[in-house]
Amino acid sequence: MLRMEVAESGSTGSGGVGVGVAVADAPSSAPGGAEAEAAMAVYERVARMASGNAVVVFSASGCCMCHVVKRLLLGLGVGPTVYELDQLGSSGGGREIQAALAQLLPPGQPAVPVVFVGGRLLGGVEKVMACHINGTLVPLLKQAGALWL
Repeated sequence: MLRMEVAESGSTGSGGVGVGVAVADAPSSAPGGAEAEAAMAVYERVARMASGNAVVVFSASGCCMCHVVKRLLLGLGVGPTVYELDQLGSSGGGREIQAALAQLLPPGQPAVPVVFVGGRLLGGVEKVMACHINGTLVPLLKQAGALWL
């Protein structure tokens, strides 16, 4: 069976916690093996997309909280890579990616926005805003190479 975990990797030195994603794969001969392989491919795609740039935002074009997160990052001088999941279409796998991202967040949180900094999951809008308010967001962005000053 496919199992996904969000694991803390300790303090990042700036007061934040680094989070990585671990996925345990099921043997392909097990029942549902094809489904597990398909799900694994989606998680691997998300990991590749998230690690492609210093700051990556998975968003939906009509989502007001996504807009807030993008404006905050732009206001800080960060040019995030933004994936508008609703505009990827069915062939782009937007729905599958959104479902995979929802598994990474705590229960009850919206599936978008999801922010990765330095290839590590930061979280949704609540986590981003909390980090901004408590002063840990800018050091995380500097550490990831998204800000230089």
